Amino acid sequence: MDHTGDEKPSVALKVFRFEDNKRNKESLCVSIPEVLDPQYGMYVWPCAVVLAQYLWTRRDKLRDKTVLELGAGVSLPGVVAARCGAKVILSDSAGSPLCLDNCRRSCEANGLRDVEVLGLTWGQVSPDLVLLPPLDVILGSDVFYEPRDFEDILVTVAFLLRKNPRAQFWTTYQERSADWSIEPLLRRWKMKCVDVPLEECDADQREASGSSLPGSHSVHMMIITV
Repeated sequence: MDHTGDEKPSVALKVFRFEDNKRNKESLCVSIPEVLDPQYGMYVWPCAVVLAQYLWTRRDKLRDKTVLELGAGVSLPGVVAARCGAKVILSDSAGSPLCLDNCRRSCEANGLRDVEVLGLTWGQVSPDLVLLPPLDVILGSDVFYEPRDFEDILVTVAFLLRKNPRAQFWTTYQERSADWSIEPLLRRWKMKCVDVPLEECDADQREASGSSLPGSHSVHMMIITV
């Protein structure tokens, strides 16, 4: 479909429920708008659910922290962080205004009025990147999708971690190829990586956060630091 004029894409809300039955039976519901048109590509993917579940289990550590999500798209992890009390900045490519609009749409759907949305293009040291406030956590859900983008992503992450030496990059990726590896790039940019077992955050099940999206996909989580 060719969207022209004032025609708007079809949007549907997908609801995710996060629960903690071990402690006071806490719960959180988040609504994420998905654009129902293949050319937009703004859907919730398994990696986003796993990362959001990890954030939920670390919610006490997120309160009042400053969090930046890279390649946010539908922004499920960033929205969960904001609902858990973090000061969140959502970002996507400066050349993708539709993705930035969807970040704003996700904020509106969850009553988040203080979340900033920025256009940040991987691999480019733009004024907006330089002027970011001090960060505690950087998020990236399935950003390691296209191998041609890997180094641009890590250039951006390396810049941010050097500017914020105590910050961490929390990222999830879906195993799509046995040849997938960022280890040489991590060595080149002098960063290190720790794998996080998904059972630590109850994200090792076929269903998580009230969603069947994780299914049988091989999703992995890493924490990257300088």
